[in-house]
Amino acid sequence: MEAASTGPASGLESDELQAVAKLRESYDRIRGELAKVIVGQDSVIEELLIALFCRGHCILEGVPGLAKTLMISTLARALSLSFSRVQFTPDLMPADITGTEVIEEDRSTGHREMRFVRGPIFANVILADEINRTPPKTQAALLEAMQEHQVTAAGTTHVLPKPFFVLATQNPIEQEGTYPLPEAQLDRFMFKTLVDYPEEEEEFRIIKLTTEGVEADVAAHLDADDILRLQQTVRQVPCADHVVRYAMQFARLTRREKGAVPDFVNDYVAWGAGPRASQYLVLAGKARAILEGRCHVATEDIRAVAYPVLRHRIITNFNAEAEGIKPDEIIRQLIDKIPVADSGAVEAAGVAGAFKT
Repeated sequence: MEAASTGPASGLESDELQAVAKLRESYDRIRGELAKVIVGQDSVIEELLIALFCRGHCILEGVPGLAKTLMISTLARALSLSFSRVQFTPDLMPADITGTEVIEEDRSTGHREMRFVRGPIFANVILADEINRTPPKTQAALLEAMQEHQVTAAGTTHVLPKPFFVLATQNPIEQEGTYPLPEAQLDRFMFKTLVDYPEEEEEFRIIKLTTEGVEADVAAHLDADDILRLQQTVRQVPCADHVVRYAMQFARLTRREKGAVPDFVNDYVAWGAGPRASQYLVLAGKARAILEGRCHVATEDIRAVAYPVLRHRIITNFNAEAEGIKPDEIIRQLIDKIPVADSGAVEAAGVAGAFKT
């Protein structure tokens, strides 16, 4: 494991160290507030916060009844952010999400003019519930807003609020009558997070908590301006070249048509991950490093975020489906296959240098 001091010897300025300390402190406080309402799901909460601090979006997959909606709405409350939930259905139209132009009449003058009525997408945190239930046209409207951070109606551009964070959910059980997101659109999500069943003791606590009629009071510890500053702090975290190359290998070794790849990739992968995967691995590694109390990225951070970054970017073939091989198994084998660089060969400035400006 690489290690580096976060004191003055690291070369960091005092205000930058304070920003790192504040992000770490904020993370602990937010998790404490969520724990008042959400039992367990620690890894899911960590991935949501990493994506938020990286300006990314998440797609959550899990069976009904695992408190996905409650988790997201509680997160918005703990961050003092506006929250909007959109239930995706087969008859949902793009204007139902983005907003539409309506005719408004001034009763005193009789003058009529067009006015844009904002849709639910004009919020900081958007829950796109069951995104695979709506047709591609409506999915594309949401994904365009995710990418451009703006909505255009009648030739006028309307900028979305900042920060802007989309969390889409999918039900892995009911696939009849759904419209699965194409791979190119899935690639716009930074993470694909799996929400699993709770452990036995966690489920016991959930039952006790939800049947006693006690309303938890969730306090807000950050606001929109704080989050924007913390997002900038994450991008300034230094990442040594050997860690960047380590992250690159996770994407490059999944591309069958690009040189030598491991046998298990040849056997089970149809299409590999693109450069966006490498970018998100490094960016998520930066956020995780700070949340772990470090001011540099280590290879352990890349390994920790490899699953949510890569699982929706590795497309398995028929052989994998026939043998029950999932993308997570491919990622696990990649972690075992890719050698960890010798941290002793890295110059101190590359590991713990000053933040980039």
